[in-house]
Amino acid sequence: MIKRCYYEILGVERNAPAEEIKKNYRKMAMQYHPDRNPGDKEAEDKFKEAAEAYEVLCDEEKKAVYDRYGHEGLSGIGFKGFSGFEDIFSSFGDIFENIFGFGGGRQGRAGMRPGADLRYDLTISLEEVALGKTTDITVEKLVICQPCQGQGTAAGTYPTTCSRCRGQGQVTQASGFFSISAACPQCQGRGSVILDPCPSCRGTGKTAAAKTLQVKIPPGVETGTRMRLRGEGEAGDFGAPSGDLYVFITVARHEFFERDGDDIYCRIPISFVQAALGAKIEARTIQGTEKIKIPGGTQSGHTFRLRGLGLPRLGKSGRGDQIIETQVMVPTKLNKKQEKLLQEFAKASGGE
Repeated sequence: MIKRCYYEILGVERNAPAEEIKKNYRKMAMQYHPDRNPGDKEAEDKFKEAAEAYEVLCDEEKKAVYDRYGHEGLSGIGFKGFSGFEDIFSSFGDIFENIFGFGGGRQGRAGMRPGADLRYDLTISLEEVALGKTTDITVEKLVICQPCQGQGTAAGTYPTTCSRCRGQGQVTQASGFFSISAACPQCQGRGSVILDPCPSCRGTGKTAAAKTLQVKIPPGVETGTRMRLRGEGEAGDFGAPSGDLYVFITVARHEFFERDGDDIYCRIPISFVQAALGAKIEARTIQGTEKIKIPGGTQSGHTFRLRGLGLPRLGKSGRGDQIIETQVMVPTKLNKKQEKLLQEFAKASGGE
């Protein structure tokens, strides 16, 4: 399936300010919201399409990757869009709250809060940037309590319907000509109360645990690249969606190479004789070694470009280049024979 341009979907220019992008998305969210278009598959598709476009264009890092590499670049950093409506509402709850007044515009209870998002910082080497990497990470987080399966109740018991709101999760109070709805203070908006809590989680439905996850890092990532693992954050309250886990990449400083985008730079020392007469030498690259020819008369600071031996382009084919800068090493200790030969060279060159 060919994806449409995100800017075209939201009807904005590439240089549109963030406020205009948000304004256009709010307009489309209102127009195609599933509660306003029940059973309309086309409206549902446009609602999801607009949400995915906004998810990218409102995020500076994702927007930068998309502007440079398109949809393929986003796939390279692990972006897959939304899995469903609840995922959209949990991500953009503030927008839907402003549109509909509460709760994302869908029928639900205030007590069903989604889980918290988590952050994990991962440092990788430049060699791993060149090849990509699959690694395991362990995250400490709140997960669904297994004994009660997230219900918060002791074995053999069940939540009891709240007597105050009668299971609605909200209470309504009259104030003059207006009626104001708010979360039920007795059940905190859940619509039920737990009389006999689970001893493992004490009625919260969640317990702390360590979970090991496999993370696939695509070749070509940079420091600051953020990967989103949907649903791998902390568990939500009583069956609400889990949060997301964000893996932030840091590329460690290399002892030999320096990076500039997809290109890498290095300095290679050569002897005075190699510089003067020319030579063939082996140069270190991010992928191994490569033979290069040093022409006679090479000066310090001269650069050689090895095309295609740099880093992979994130989400695209091809690689950058490696740029080698020569550094002519002047001998600091000479024996008598070497001194004599250099003096003869100086005389032959017109020197003293």
